[in-house]
Amino acid sequence: MTAARRPGRQSMLRAVGASLEAAERWELRLYVAGQTPKSLAAFANLKRICETYLRGKYRIEVIDLLEQPHMARGNQIVAIPTLEIKLPQSVQRIIGDLSNTDRVLVGLALQEVD
Repeated sequence: MTAARRPGRQSMLRAVGASLEAAERWELRLYVAGQTPKSLAAFANLKRICETYLRGKYRIEVIDLLEQPHMARGNQIVAIPTLEIKLPQSVQRIIGDLSNTDRVLVGLALQEVD
């Protein structure tokens, strides 16, 4: 059995998902560096996913590290674009252009790991 299929991991995802579902609003922070094609794709993909699965329950804050470079060090951002999902007990990060919808949904605890 792989680590992704352990019952403990799935139970944790369900618990996190349930607590986030109860929250009024999902707080999402997208770190980018300017308006590069990858940064623009990440924002567009995130917006599409949020409108499909979290309509009216999310807030996206875009942090441009070219304008606020101190935010990278303070929040331990080592790659861009990076999506930061603020969970009740922790912070989840997803790196990349967010084009893999299933991966983003797992990160948001809206879908279990297959």
